[in-house]
Amino acid sequence: MSQPAPQPVPTASGPWTPFAQSTFRNMWLAILVANIGTWIHDVAAAWFMAENTGSPFMVAAVQSATTLPIVLLAVIAGTLSDIVDRRKYLILAQLWMVLVASALALLAHLDMLTPWTLVALTFALGIGAAMAMPAQQATTPELVPKAILGPAVALGSLSMNIARSIGPALGGLIVASAGIEWAFAINALSFMGVVAVLVAWCREPDKSTLPPEPFGVALRAGLRYATQATVLKSVLIKAASFFVFASALTALLPIVVNRELQASAGTYGLLLGCIGIGAVTGAVLLPKLRAKYDSDRLVLVATLVYAACMLALALVRNIPVLYVVSLANGFAWITVLSSLQIAAQTSVPAWVRARALSLYIVVFSAGMAVGSLGWGTLAQQTSTPIALMVAAAGTALAALFALRFRLGEAANVDVTPSGHWPEPVLVEEIAGDRGPVLITIEYRIALDQRDAYLRLMRTLGRSRRRDGAVQWGVAEDTTEPGTYLEYFLDGSWVEHLRQHERVTEDERALQDQIMRLLADPARTPVVRHFVGGAPGAPLRQASASKVQVLG
Repeated sequence: MSQPAPQPVPTASGPWTPFAQSTFRNMWLAILVANIGTWIHDVAAAWFMAENTGSPFMVAAVQSATTLPIVLLAVIAGTLSDIVDRRKYLILAQLWMVLVASALALLAHLDMLTPWTLVALTFALGIGAAMAMPAQQATTPELVPKAILGPAVALGSLSMNIARSIGPALGGLIVASAGIEWAFAINALSFMGVVAVLVAWCREPDKSTLPPEPFGVALRAGLRYATQATVLKSVLIKAASFFVFASALTALLPIVVNRELQASAGTYGLLLGCIGIGAVTGAVLLPKLRAKYDSDRLVLVATLVYAACMLALALVRNIPVLYVVSLANGFAWITVLSSLQIAAQTSVPAWVRARALSLYIVVFSAGMAVGSLGWGTLAQQTSTPIALMVAAAGTALAALFALRFRLGEAANVDVTPSGHWPEPVLVEEIAGDRGPVLITIEYRIALDQRDAYLRLMRTLGRSRRRDGAVQWGVAEDTTEPGTYLEYFLDGSWVEHLRQHERVTEDERALQDQIMRLLADPARTPVVRHFVGGAPGAPLRQASASKVQVLG
């Protein structure tokens, strides 16, 4: 495969700057077409169910078959995406969806499609989407420089909104003029564009010389990282607090149009179109807004605007006014969505990115699904306006609660691998599965710097756990005040070597701060490695056990 042509270096971060990167541009267009194809499938499936069963339950079953796999499988998919060749993995996922959608088209053409077969095959399509989604999102930082990642993520959200605006109308036209078999066939063809772009993508291979992580180890590592990563936890908490309440608007908008406004499906479509236009406008303006305001302020204001939109939907019965409200709603929605996605993308290193994004996807999907069900139930027990007013109040209160969790730190995080830990000093070869591994580091800290040292060590402890340590601690020698022993435990020797690869520039800067607190800068910390299990291979080399790094 030939090497790709050099990409232009961006000199500005405008809303369309990422399109200068040819692979990103081609991928964006292919995913847009695939998203439109998915909407065409959804319209055809819903129409088939309505026409053949007349059952609201069966129509809802098709919708659940699309979203349920995302909640169930996204974390598994994220783990796989981080430990296998992501490009080949995505190609397989897309080909699976081509196969399933083609089967649907064939069965519909032969008049052999039944309602439950449609549910089963839609669930199979949902599996493909769930398996592809984390890997697909994790590729964005590989396709554009970090300086234009924000606009690239916003363009990804814009693609979803364009597809939502075009797809349903196009799906209805295709079903009415050609039949559901053509709708399913077009959906199958829409995935082929993504396959073509992936085949042409000259992805840089992973540089690690270590064997891939076993699935169970990788899954635990991803969950462990999430519990220790401050910015990622902030993203997940903010996402949960927003989407559970925000789901009320999308869930109850059709009911408001039909019952409260007594308007037609055309009005519903126009309101959705206004939401899409607001989202497009937001994608264009967000780069300038981010240059002036930090992400936490943008998310707070956008969330409060979204709450006001829900309140207006509950109280206002003037349709032209609601068109304006929908424009504001789309703007606020994409502001929150893209801000959360950017923070999730930039705050985690490449080795765990798909796993981190999969957790975000699960929170998003579960929040929307559970929230929609809850607000629908409340509206049925009380009224739609009351449910929307409660959701609006909850959205505002949740925004104030989430203020303590900061996204702004993501802009200052440098998760580039530093590679500043040298290989551990050995006198014997050590088998990769031998363990556990206990690492001890002895520091002699100036007595007037002990409090500062302990504060920094708490931060360092979180990074040790993020990168693979299953236990961590620090203790002071009772006979020599200022002499501290840091200790942490890794599961095996190969897991410790992975920790060497994962250390970032941020962690290097933190370790440099700790080194400046030493009582005698010439006397570097002593690092020792203790390995459990049976001895390894014959003697290889002998050397001192002191190294001038923290690991």
